Amino acid sequence: MTEENKAPVNNENQSPSLSLQKIYTKDVSFEAPNAPHIFNEKGQPEIKLNLNQKVNKLDENTYEVALTATVTCTVSEKTTYLVEVCVAGIFGMQNFQDQALHQTLGVYCPNVLFPYVRQQVSDMVMAGGFQPLMLQPVNFEQMYAQQMQQAQEQAATSTKQ
Repeated sequence: MTEENKAPVNNENQSPSLSLQKIYTKDVSFEAPNAPHIFNEKGQPEIKLNLNQKVNKLDENTYEVALTATVTCTVSEKTTYLVEVCVAGIFGMQNFQDQALHQTLGVYCPNVLFPYVRQQVSDMVMAGGFQPLMLQPVNFEQMYAQQMQQAQEQAATSTKQ
């Protein structure tokens, strides 16, 4: 092939591309500290959900995003069960502007992982002998916007001091 037949490569005009390379379970834990007596406990269960995400840059264009859900169920102030599930995904991301990259890692990637987290939590709760638990959808876009607003407020407060 001669030099004339090669098409010039222009990296500036390439659009962003995202590829999902792998989804995997990073960590799971289930505890029923008050079993078997908790099965006889009367009262309305109280469910608390805590979500956390972590982004780890693996190389220039590859990121690991880990989504952790911790679900605590109590009845009459006694812990019925505690479930923790961490599902991670490896995402290849090229040609993203910094803001778009940050937002994609904070909104899109957790949205991809959440159904896997929800299924594992549900399966573990049922296997533990409890009523099925289906986590409600999460608005990661709203959570991201709140985090950005808090970061801006903290930055404004620290510059005033």
